[in-house]
Parts: sequence; structure tokens; C-alpha cells
Amino acid sequence: MRMVSIASGSSGNCIYIGSDSTHLLVDAGISNKRIQQGLNEIGLTGNDVNGILITHEHSDHIKGLGVLSRKYEIPIYGTRETLDEIAAAGSLGKFDKGLLTPVCPDLDFMVGDLTVKPFKIDHDAANPVAYRVQNGEKSVAVATDMGHFDQYIIDHLQGLDALLLESNHDVRMLETGPYPYYLKRRILGDHGHLSNENAGRLLNCVLHDRLKKILLGHLSKENNYEELAYETVRLEIDEGDCPYGASDFSISVASRDCMSEIIYL
Repeated sequence: MRMVSIASGSSGNCIYIGSDSTHLLVDAGISNKRIQQGLNEIGLTGNDVNGILITHEHSDHIKGLGVLSRKYEIPIYGTRETLDEIAAAGSLGKFDKGLLTPVCPDLDFMVGDLTVKPFKIDHDAANPVAYRVQNGEKSVAVATDMGHFDQYIIDHLQGLDALLLESNHDVRMLETGPYPYYLKRRILGDHGHLSNENAGRLLNCVLHDRLKKILLGHLSKENNYEELAYETVRLEIDEGDCPYGASDFSISVASRDCMSEIIYL
């Protein structure tokens, strides 16, 4: 099993998760050209992709979906409410609506030899989900666009081998930055985005001996930067109540502009 971030950030997201025989994308919020380039770098093409898991309908998660689905006729998975929004999105152009495949939070489904586990997140979208994907004993998750976390989220992120977790903003940068007041309140609210500090606090609840890799993702272009997210999350882990230190884990930041390292499990 392997996982790689093709792009992750407030301006566009696309994550690859796959086994030897089954290949999935989580979101398609960048151009089709960039998605193709990312797939090519790991020896794949759009023809190899067996499904696209959509977390929610915001443009930074579906921007390239129309072109990708028209070209390769790939099944598109998401909650029914998310798919309704996608079907109505004029920006995607015409594509085969028969590719839209509804899923339900907390109800597992199979794509090839991968078990996909959608779970609910709190974000200002129709019915957003995060995804956990399992192959045999190995499991990974992509969890972004969460206004906050609770025990439900913690429970769904237990026992992972790799995790891409939102570390969207630095609270101080956001509060003093140029965004209008309503947008600041939205991002900081319970249906907004996870701050660097809260990403670290959530990690404190899910760290364990077998967790091989943590990628911090969905960084805001205006209200965060890679070094700050990295150091803040590490500090939260080191000062937290869990028995681990940040240096016990491989932690890095997923870039908006280039691919992450390939995580092999």
C-alpha cells in the first residue's frame, strides 16, 4: 500500500492512495494536467484510477473533476448531498452523471481490494466526510476541512499507519491578517478549519507505535507557512499528555505546489 500527496493546500487538493491493483484519488481540486503529472511520477495514468473519493463540493476539492471524469470515466464517490452539489456545478462542464456513486458516512464499501471508510466531519458544506482506506492490515486516512474534532473523529483515526491531517492556519496570523471579519469567523468556527495547535492536539490523541508517517496538509496560503505549521504541531505533541515526543514520528508538510514523498506501507 502507498500514499502520496499530489497537492494539498487551500488552493487545491489531490491525494493518491493505492495498492498494487487498486488506485484511488481523494479529491481532484487541481487541474487535470497536474493530476496527470502526479500520477505519471508514480508510474500511473488516469486510466489506472479506479475511483475518486470526494470529501465535499468546494472548488479546491473538485476543480479538476469534470475533465478527469470526461476523459477517463472514473467512478466518483461522495455523500448524496455532495454529489447533488457536484451534479449542479456548472464550472465542471458536462460529464456522465452515471459516474456519481453515493456513499454513507460510517458505512464501509470496497473498491477493488481497498476498504473505504467514510466518516463525518464538521465543515460548511452539504454533507462532508473524511476517508480512511484499508488494505489488509494497513490503513491510512485523509482528514481535512474540520472545524473542530471530537471523540468521534479521534475514534476514526485510531490505529493508522499513515495520516494526512489538516493544519490549516495559525490563529494569530489569521486574526491579524487581511481577511474580512466574516471569513475569519468562518475559518475559526466549528465548521471551518483546523488550526496548527488543534492539529497537534488531535495528534496527541491518535499517536501510537505503528504510525509510520504524518503529513500536515491543507495549509492556508495567507494564514500559515510550512515551518510554522511543522514547529507548532511538534510543540503541541511535545507538551501534550501523550507518552510520545514529536521526534518519535516522521512528520512533514504536504506542499500545495509539488508532490510529497511517497509513503510505502
